[in-house]
Amino acid sequence: MSHFPSFSRPPKQFQARRPQPVAEVLNRTDAYAALRAGVEQIAALEKDLRDLLPDYLAASVEPGFIKEGVLSLFAAYNALAARLRHLEPRLLADLQQRGWPVNALRIRVRLQPAKEPPPVKQARMTPVGADALHALSESLAPSPLREALAKMAARHRRNR
Repeated sequence: MSHFPSFSRPPKQFQARRPQPVAEVLNRTDAYAALRAGVEQIAALEKDLRDLLPDYLAASVEPGFIKEGVLSLFAAYNALAARLRHLEPRLLADLQQRGWPVNALRIRVRLQPAKEPPPVKQARMTPVGADALHALSESLAPSPLREALAKMAARHRRNR
């Protein structure tokens, strides 16, 4: 049984809160000023990296923090890290041109969790389509195409 009458709403302390943007939460108090600055720096750095790197790299590279003039970059896998090392001198110069206080890059691999494999295709053919495919295979001269069509038609006729 509820502690509140059915016609009243629960006190404010028990009401669910709506989700809030991180920026809004960080702007509420000065206690989060350092965290807010770090979040803003990472966001700006991500934007600049997206602009400077080729698309295939930008999507798989995450920036870390700049510590003592060294920027850590995390690549999704080894081959991308190797490619990033080839671009390192140019990327470092471009970041410095954009005003980033970076003297060196530290490239690391941070493996991404494996994505779920796509579902196996389950092609379906209507009975009319399977019959038409069978009729087509019967009308062809003996060939690998005829055999493939007959096999496909037989498989879809069985699955009715």
